[in-house]
Amino acid sequence: MLSRWAKFKQLRHFAIGAIGLAVLAGCATVPGQQAAKPASAQPLDHLAVVTPDEDHDLTAQLLAGEMAIVRTDLKSAAAAYAKAMGLSNDPRVAQQATELATAIHDPVLAGRAIERWQQLGAKPADLATVRAQLALDRGDTGEAQKQLDALISSGDPDAWRQFGRVLLGSRDTAVSARLLEALATPKRLPSDPQAWLAMSELGDKLGRHAYAQQLADAAIKRFNSAETYAWAAQLKYRNGDRAGAQAMFQKALGREPKNAGLRMAYATLLGQAGDYAGATKVLDNGPQNTETYALRATLAARANDSKAIARIYAQLQRAPRDVRDSNNFLLGTLAEMLDKNEEALDWYNQVPDEDDHAFEADLRSAILLHKMGRASESHELLTQMQTDYLDQPAQLRRAYEADASLYMADQKFAQAEAAFSRALQVVPDDPELLYGRGLAYAETGDTDKAVADFRRLLQLKPDDIDATNALGYTLADANRDLPEAEQLIQTARSAKPNDPAIADSWGWLQYRLGHLDQAEQTLRTAWQARKDADVGVHLGEVLWKQGRQADARRVFDEVRRIDPHSSTLHDTLKRLNP
Repeated sequence: MLSRWAKFKQLRHFAIGAIGLAVLAGCATVPGQQAAKPASAQPLDHLAVVTPDEDHDLTAQLLAGEMAIVRTDLKSAAAAYAKAMGLSNDPRVAQQATELATAIHDPVLAGRAIERWQQLGAKPADLATVRAQLALDRGDTGEAQKQLDALISSGDPDAWRQFGRVLLGSRDTAVSARLLEALATPKRLPSDPQAWLAMSELGDKLGRHAYAQQLADAAIKRFNSAETYAWAAQLKYRNGDRAGAQAMFQKALGREPKNAGLRMAYATLLGQAGDYAGATKVLDNGPQNTETYALRATLAARANDSKAIARIYAQLQRAPRDVRDSNNFLLGTLAEMLDKNEEALDWYNQVPDEDDHAFEADLRSAILLHKMGRASESHELLTQMQTDYLDQPAQLRRAYEADASLYMADQKFAQAEAAFSRALQVVPDDPELLYGRGLAYAETGDTDKAVADFRRLLQLKPDDIDATNALGYTLADANRDLPEAEQLIQTARSAKPNDPAIADSWGWLQYRLGHLDQAEQTLRTAWQARKDADVGVHLGEVLWKQGRQADARRVFDEVRRIDPHSSTLHDTLKRLNP
């Protein structure tokens, strides 16, 4: 396998914001500075450098404002820009001062900034926007409506987007909803379906579902377009009307049958309803892209339709090279689902470093290599990944966890414990990692460390039933603190009465307590529920101690067929029949 070196993130450098850069670029002089006098015969003798104090230095105020924004200190940024707008004739500085003052809810400062911005030529639509925001902020609904009315009457091409932004940003959603219904009416909305759908969606977000549906229906009558039908379908689906949603999607597709987004939305709805065949049919008909192929594969997997998976795999293999190259990970996944493991490895290895699925491709490759009996290559790849993803903690954690889990599967518990420990250095106190390391410690016989990990996990997650059972079983297996073990396992049994693993713990505890008949009954029930090697070994040992060696050997033979390499069976037989 070729290793894949991860791309290190570029260092982030401090940069002045767009407004600050633009203004600073034009700062050749400072307001109020006198023009330089003609040079004398001895210029150095007469040179005078005018250095304004900080309050009158535009550059200093802009820098202070931008640095405060970087620190998310909006109050300081607003103060700096308030000073800067008095030193600059650039309307963008006054605009920034206005927006910052509005953001920190300072009406006095905002009023001054708006006045300055207006002096410097602000657009009426922009002024109406910020005045509406301020009115909503102070609870003046009448003034807010007046300013919003001026905004949408301004004829500005961005007016309805700003209208929606103001209402969405208001702290009083009930007031926003009333203003929306009062102003965003079919008579006032422009001849643009996007504006109608945006207002309908805003109404839905603000809890005005009837308004949203009415506007969506009106948009259908007005524009009769695929996008209006699709939005109406989404509303009907959200309101529980699946049949109505399907009818709307069908009409949408009738207008744009090749629209991949529509087909995917409709297929998703059908898939959620369990109609995988219908969803697949919708996706099969029409042009294909990366998203349609991926959704088709997901639907086929949910339906456990191996023929459909094979068909998608064959189609992708025959697709143009650029389509194949953008679907290497999906091809690998499909090949893996079809048990074409060598082909899957080849596809995964072709996933580029910059692809979003690069890490998953490496991880799947490692798991596949292990499955194919190439354990050393699997661990070698995972070790390389631990270097490649050193600067990405989430991926690094998963690489360590996968390494540890594969060692656990191979019953190499010391190596598993080491991998879990390295992962815990990256993500201290991670519950899943603590649980895994506790199991590894228990398997190596280091009971104290196993108990410590399980106890720490229960401090973090007191209601974790698996950890409760694991601690109880570990104590019972070590034949120590049996009263505590009994309490722990009983708690786990109450939470999960039909769990075979917890039944195994209870049966093994009864064996430690000397209750052989109860132990045999509990373990036999667990063994019949799930043919787990460890449960079988425990049942066999109880039968052996009851003097039923022939029955025990039959159970041990069955365990050997399930797991020929069971270390638990090997150790038990060595102890029972040295």
